[in-house]
Amino acid sequence: MDLKKYLEEKKDLIDPGLKARLPKDDGLLSQAMRYLALAPGKRLRAVLVMASAESVKKEASAVIDAACAVEMAHTFSLIHDDLPCMDDDDLRRGLPTSHKKFGEAVAVLAGDSLLALAFETLGKSKAAPAAVNRALVEFAAALGCRGMALGQTMDILSEGKQISLEELCMIHARKTGDLISTSCMLGAVLSEASENDIRVLSEYGWHIGMAFQIKDDILDIEGSSESIGKPQGSDLKKKKATFPSLIGLENSKKALADHITAAMDCLKGFGDQAKPLRLLAVYTGTRTK
Repeated sequence: MDLKKYLEEKKDLIDPGLKARLPKDDGLLSQAMRYLALAPGKRLRAVLVMASAESVKKEASAVIDAACAVEMAHTFSLIHDDLPCMDDDDLRRGLPTSHKKFGEAVAVLAGDSLLALAFETLGKSKAAPAAVNRALVEFAAALGCRGMALGQTMDILSEGKQISLEELCMIHARKTGDLISTSCMLGAVLSEASENDIRVLSEYGWHIGMAFQIKDDILDIEGSSESIGKPQGSDLKKKKATFPSLIGLENSKKALADHITAAMDCLKGFGDQAKPLRLLAVYTGTRTK
């Protein structure tokens, strides 16, 4: 299987799906919502929803609502993450950040609207009502005060401070890992997979999420602004705690490899239908952007 081709096939489902579900009017709020949501991106979380569904023998198209919802929520987090009161970044996905393009107030409202639309979209999933309800609860938990919002708060409070590796792992797990893990869980839950498969795919997603954030930390040092779509070295300039700053670059690469190995181990009980998830695990550690 060619991963590049697989990702292109899934993007051919996700991108039109997003476009169809986003507001189509020419109002400023709608423009701001579409701006970053439809900008070129990896769509990793949305692809993980679909690949997880496929790993339990469900069609990817059956979870398109969940895939689009996850992508909307991720875009919301990027818009808010870039704000002057947060990271105050100028570039995202190679474009001016939303607040640079539309102003801070409209950017905040666009992010809020994308989050609301994400729940509306997920709620329209074509699955058993109990599965949709569970998906909504898990989705909310990943984004709220015990998930992404907590991680972002901890990240802000840690700037310029000496924190432990345990604290950094908690930040990464909440800020990045929870939504990626939940993306895998949603694909399984909405496919009405067994409880064991749901648990294992969630664990796989957790390791992928940690690997993804550690790789981001490494790319902040080794990547280029052009490849990563935001200023290279921005974490270092803001005195953010990262894996390389705490344990060094080589040990960070080892931690990355360990999480990828653990993710692959989670898939031992799955057949060939989980091959995309295996390839995505490898991709997480080798990507350049």
